[in-house]
Amino acid sequence: MNVLRDLQNRAAARPAHIVLSEGHDPRVVAGALDALNTGMGPITLVGPTAQIKERLADAGATGREGLHIQDPENSTLTATYAALYYDLRKHKGVSEEVAAQQARDPMVFAALMVRNGDADGTVGGAVATTSDTVRAALTMIGKAPDAALVSSFFLMALPANHPSGRSAMIFGDCGLVIDPDAAELAAIAAQSAASCTQLLGDMPKVAMLSFSTKGSARHERVTKVTDALALLHASHPDLPADGELQFDAAFVPSVGASKAPGSKVAGHANVLIFPNLDAGNIGYKIAQRIGGCDAIGPVLQGLAKPANDLSRGCTAADVTNMIAVTTLQAAT
Repeated sequence: MNVLRDLQNRAAARPAHIVLSEGHDPRVVAGALDALNTGMGPITLVGPTAQIKERLADAGATGREGLHIQDPENSTLTATYAALYYDLRKHKGVSEEVAAQQARDPMVFAALMVRNGDADGTVGGAVATTSDTVRAALTMIGKAPDAALVSSFFLMALPANHPSGRSAMIFGDCGLVIDPDAAELAAIAAQSAASCTQLLGDMPKVAMLSFSTKGSARHERVTKVTDALALLHASHPDLPADGELQFDAAFVPSVGASKAPGSKVAGHANVLIFPNLDAGNIGYKIAQRIGGCDAIGPVLQGLAKPANDLSRGCTAADVTNMIAVTTLQAAT
């Protein structure tokens, strides 16, 4: 079965209420309707009521069961969220007037729905920038108490019948942490391995990527990766992980056997941890644009409750897939 269709079907079997902060966008409306048709939901669209109803009418979906609208300008929840915003940000000098204004921002409103328990997860970023989307999630929802940091990954769905035999992989961090130190890199690896199990149901095999394989080069950037691996082994001794590995040694069995003989990960990795955001961002986009992978993300990990980001170039299918990802995150 197609990995993305399987993702949607598993999400449909574990319903969660997902709120979309850009409910006026036609792609978001179409993606929400497709998610409902797959069996996911309920879904709330946040934004101007008139615009959202117009989009639904255009799609022939007026009165669609399982689909709700919240307009922050006149919602009965806005006053509650303004008070909640004030409580969360008054230590930063935010006034009640500013809190009332901010609570009417659709992205903030959606995040506060999740914070307040009125929704299970939120998705935005079809219109807003990643920085605005992540900022709302961090300030309104916050980091999980047991998380070392908030990071991100892309779920990379490989083309059908890929020669590697893989259907999907996790690439982290490709969207958020710019230059992680060794401890942060180890934390990103642990979070990404958990996301692999959560979303793909696969045993994670983690490759800590570098321009060097097993000492073929010496540099402080290589040392950072090997130090991160040592920390990862110490905190997660049962997690299959290896490094430092070049991409081909991590991905191609014959190369892995040659460059890292005896490794249980080399050549078979399904979780790739990039040493910094330069490498991660470039790597996932090459896989997407040249390799033909579907890139779902950036998916955030380490938050108290799920909140995820879309690309501003996203399609309706991307929205549907991100709703599925967020649903599965909320179910665990």
